[in-house]
Amino acid sequence: MNIYVGNLPYSTTEDELRSAFGAYGEVSRATVITDKFSGQSKGFGFVEMPSDAEANAAIEALNESEMSGRNLRVNEARPREERPPRRDGGGGGRPRY
Repeated sequence: MNIYVGNLPYSTTEDELRSAFGAYGEVSRATVITDKFSGQSKGFGFVEMPSDAEANAAIEALNESEMSGRNLRVNEARPREERPPRRDGGGGGRPRY
């Protein structure tokens, strides 16, 4: 099961995320999402756990729990929605011609 973890402290590492969820079962992957330019954490991540039962136990236990002064938001991740491509060049405003 893929699990969304929101409201992470910006200092959280992938190893810390793996460790927190590892207390509830096997973690196949833990990822903290970072800004592609600065490398700074965006404050959320994803954890994959192969066992749905273990994943649900982790969600129940860790949702609204505190990590470094922040209450985590933990739930089953939803599939990423496809966005239609932008046709206007993305700049907004008036056309340049």
